[in-house]
Amino acid sequence: MMTATIQAPPKTRRIVFPFSAIVGQEEMKLALLLNVIDPKVGGVMIMGDRGTGKSTTIRALADLLPEINVVAGDPFNSHPEDPDIMGDEVREKLEKQIPLEISHKKVPMVDLPLGATEDRVCGTIDIEKALSEGVKAFEPGLLAKANRGILYVDEVNLLDDHLVDVLLDSAASGWNTVEREGISIRHPARFVLVGSGNPEEGELRPQLLDRFGMHAEIHTVKEPALRVQIVEQRAEFDADPIAFANKYQSEQETIQERLVGAQKLLPEVTLDYDLRVKISEVCSELDVDGLRGDIVTNRAAKALTALEGRKEVTVDDIRRVITLCLRHRLRKDPLESIDSGYKVEKAFNRVFGIEAEEAS
Repeated sequence: MMTATIQAPPKTRRIVFPFSAIVGQEEMKLALLLNVIDPKVGGVMIMGDRGTGKSTTIRALADLLPEINVVAGDPFNSHPEDPDIMGDEVREKLEKQIPLEISHKKVPMVDLPLGATEDRVCGTIDIEKALSEGVKAFEPGLLAKANRGILYVDEVNLLDDHLVDVLLDSAASGWNTVEREGISIRHPARFVLVGSGNPEEGELRPQLLDRFGMHAEIHTVKEPALRVQIVEQRAEFDADPIAFANKYQSEQETIQERLVGAQKLLPEVTLDYDLRVKISEVCSELDVDGLRGDIVTNRAAKALTALEGRKEVTVDDIRRVITLCLRHRLRKDPLESIDSGYKVEKAFNRVFGIEAEEAS
């Protein structure tokens, strides 16, 4: 009697729904891509209805990104050459010219659980070990794991304000510092922070919202034909994930190449002085507090230009990103029913003289 041999699956990694197969939600997809090209844009806050594919899209983005070089066995995904994204131990080895073992890994995607404590997020120092053995015994947290990757916080509006502050501080500075009983440890924590939430569950405080670089709003798809397409795609993926992923493989590779090309091109992209003045004019007219709005709009417009393989920012590039960068920075008037996105568009058209052109 013959015994059948069971073939091992060709891919042991869990198959993720492909980014290129996601229908609609262009605003969210664009904001995520721009943050991957330039993480200094400062992350994305995605607000929208339940069941609109927020988590699916973010996982798909992490899966789409090319593998990164890391120092083998390092808890911080340290870069083998860039001192800004390597841990102290790796830096010391480099200074002493000790050879490093390098390995490749997928861009980390860390999901922050809702009930996470500060210790779980930032990491802990084992004081007893530090005192008895004289070593800095550090147990890394989620911020260490997220270095050089994506940190995703679902229902960010339900998270403790203090924790949101910690996350935003690390995302802005690129470092996480843990201090306890006079012992201080810091490690690189450079990641793209993505928060999502449902407006029904309460708004984020304005001063926290302002710290997110971009704010994408997503709504449930209304067109019946598009809804059917999304449902059918999901059923096809669930039935045979590998076959479905293979179908979109070449599109995935195209987007990946565009992203890598954009990251290389970004330092060469220029933004004309007159356009920068007009961006600041829009921010001033909308009475945006601080200068974050100006900075993020400049960065996002450059990232979009790089994504499209160009070196000079156009008015249209600015038009496509300015609402994403400013809508969450406007002061809210409870009596006003005008959508903040519409207000940004109106101010943009006025400053850039687009209304006059369209009217003629």
